[in-house]
Amino acid sequence: PRGHGQLGECREGDRAGGRRTAAASRPRCAPQAFRALCTREKLLASFGARSVRLSTANTYSYRKVDVPFQEYVEQLLKPQDPAKLGSDTLYFFGDNNFTEWGPLFQQYVPPPFHIPGTSPAYSFGIAGSGSGVPFHWHGPGFSEVIFGRKRWFLYPPDKTPHFHPNETTLAWLHHTYPTLPPAERPLECTLRPGEVLYFPDRWWHATLNLDTSVFISTFLG
Repeated sequence: PRGHGQLGECREGDRAGGRRTAAASRPRCAPQAFRALCTREKLLASFGARSVRLSTANTYSYRKVDVPFQEYVEQLLKPQDPAKLGSDTLYFFGDNNFTEWGPLFQQYVPPPFHIPGTSPAYSFGIAGSGSGVPFHWHGPGFSEVIFGRKRWFLYPPDKTPHFHPNETTLAWLHHTYPTLPPAERPLECTLRPGEVLYFPDRWWHATLNLDTSVFISTFLG
């Protein structure tokens, strides 16, 4: 394993050797205290009766739905249906109640990197295998996987990807990705537990959870 603070690299799909990019994964051990609080049993015991806000898994996340956390975990946390649109898929990421989730967030140790003039804001999520968010962009930040694996696809701001905003990342991977010429394929990498990716400002990115995953992002605003 790489030592603390070393940067890995995202590679361009099918291009030999890839190249370094500002979006890089940094392997490190996730703090054990935080990971221990993120098991299914611990989260249900702490937050099962709390309401969480779900978003549709499409580019613009138009619809929001509030459900008890236990209902989400036991009834909605399932593998992605390949035939289902992102606009019809509910996804738990962000919109966290910082008062209720504060005891958990206080245990998190964020990446030790900063952009002058910004302050961090956390977004916590849990999602089933095959789920994800299609291409979108926003400000800079970090994403860390606590449990599971998350595949990332990235394009620089001046290279708009080919995608439909209501199509899931899984559908895009099956239908569009194989048709892309090598020069039009995204930078990509897979994050595993304890690995962190930095996403630069306004970079296009899509995510795909390869397993049922627990993850947290630190947005720098």
